Amino acid sequence: QVQLVESGGGLVQAGDSLRLSCVASGGTFSNYNMGWFRQGPGKEREFVAAINRSGGSTNYQDSVKGRFTISRDNAKNTIYLQMNSLKPEDTAVYYCAAQWLGIQTAANRYSYWGQGTQVTVSS
Repeated sequence: QVQLVESGGGLVQAGDSLRLSCVASGGTFSNYNMGWFRQGPGKEREFVAAINRSGGSTNYQDSVKGRFTISRDNAKNTIYLQMNSLKPEDTAVYYCAAQWLGIQTAANRYSYWGQGTQVTVSS
């Protein structure tokens, strides 16, 4: 079983950048496909980005394409979400998640979740 811990959230202004990290422990990290999700105030949890085991394949929600980049470092058991040109509508708690099923966009396909990190973007 893998444990996930996110970090890197904070309060920024519109147009700024942040890099989120998610460190995994308790499992063989390179076996897991990983994803980032977010849940804004009063909203359902939504898919943001996903990356496969090797890092060679990625997928993004349309609203973040060209602004966000997901990556992983299997030697460090870590995935990242580089977020550029942040907008107020990006405000949410961001979660990382792990599963074995390849690139997935549905939250219910993920088996393990972190506790989340808050990102707040002011206008």
